[in-house]
Amino acid sequence: QVQLVESGGGSVQAGGSLRLSCTASGRTFSTFVMGWFRQAPGKDRDAVAAITGSGGRKSYADPVNGRFTISRDNAKNTVYLQMNSLKPEDTAVYYCAAYSSSPYYTTPPRASQYNYWGQGTQVTVSS
Repeated sequence: QVQLVESGGGSVQAGGSLRLSCTASGRTFSTFVMGWFRQAPGKDRDAVAAITGSGGRKSYADPVNGRFTISRDNAKNTVYLQMNSLKPEDTAVYYCAAYSSSPYYTTPPRASQYNYWGQGTQVTVSS
């Protein structure tokens, strides 16, 4: 069983930055694709970013491409989401997730394919 714990959420003004962290339990972190998702009130959970087990491949959703950066430190069992130039529409609960079937992907796994999820952390961006 893998447990994921997110941190780093909060409130910020538009144009500001936040860095989210997600730390996993267990010793197989480097074998997981990790993803970040977000869910705004009344909306579906949307993919934000994904990263392969080695960190060599990263993918971003169009709304965040160029503003957000996903990274990971396998020695610390942690994945990060650096969020810059934040906009009010980025307001959501952000979740990290682990895909344990492979450390690689050709296309990022869909939300339904991820095996483990964190509890979420709130990000609020005010105008």
